[in-house]
Order: sequence, then structure tokens, then C-alpha cells
Amino acid sequence: MRRTTQRLVILGNAGSGKSTLARRIGEQLSLPVVHMDLLFWEPGWREPDTEVFRARVAKALVGDRWVSEGNYAKKTFDLRLPRADAVIWLDTPRATCVRRVMMRSALNKPRPDLPSGCVEKLDADFLKFLRFTWNFDRDTRPGVERQRQEAGPAVPVLNLRGRSSIEAFLSSIQ
Repeated sequence: MRRTTQRLVILGNAGSGKSTLARRIGEQLSLPVVHMDLLFWEPGWREPDTEVFRARVAKALVGDRWVSEGNYAKKTFDLRLPRADAVIWLDTPRATCVRRVMMRSALNKPRPDLPSGCVEKLDADFLKFLRFTWNFDRDTRPGVERQRQEAGPAVPVLNLRGRSSIEAFLSSIQ
């Protein structure tokens, strides 16, 4: 990763650590953090119109320095990737992702990467989300990767798997 990195896009499965890594990078490099879930979801887990969401994303990325986390490939990659200096793919094992999603839902604590009124709870939608998380690499990631290649084919990609590779990356950008 080059030393002048000012705009990063972090991708990965639910529970992979995207929000945590974005916050850490933001703190370390003094970059504003843009959470896609925070811009997308409305109270009660309602989805906004695509134009409303895209306008929120465009406004959040107006500056020259930011780190954004979240996939939303079809709806945002054309806004984010042409301006990105690098993409970070978090290759977190799916069992870890599912465990993290279950823990954060069971703890039911407010999250800084979600808007108020979006409470994670153990219900039928949660079970669907767990299934999505378990099958992400097989069902969703290939489409996200296709969109990434279309919107930002020249943007360097760094794959991080595991705590040690994440810590090594964070040490390298200090």
C-alpha cells in the first residue's frame, strides 16, 4: 500500500471486521470514516430509495480523504472505486463471521455503524441474515468482485486474513 493512501474502501462479509478496521484506520490516519450501513438503513431496517442512498454516499465522499466500509456494490461502487487509492478485502472465515454476528445480535448493544432505530435482534430476519453470512463467499462475493473489477479495475486490492495480517497492515501505515 502506498504511503499517500487517502481513500480506502473496505469490503467483506458481515461480521468480518469492516467497521472495526475502518475505525482503526480512521483514527490512525485521521481519516473520516464512512459506514455504508449508516447511510443506507433507515429506522426499523427500512430501505431508502436508491437515489436517496446514492445522494447520501456522494455527500459523504465529497472530501479528498476518507475510508469507507461496506459492500453495496451495485449501488455505490461507481461512486467510490474510481476515487479510491486501494481496496481492502477482509477474508475472515465464515464461522468467525457467523459467531460475531450472533454475539453482536445477542448483546443487542447500539453500534456506531448503524443508525438509531436499527436494533439487531434474534428473529426470523436474523436467521435469514445468518444464512446470508454463512453463504456469502459462495453466493455474494463473486458478484461484489465482478462489480469491483468493472468499477475500479486498476485500484490495488489488499486481501487481509486474520488478526496478524490486519495488525501488520496497520503497523505498515503508521
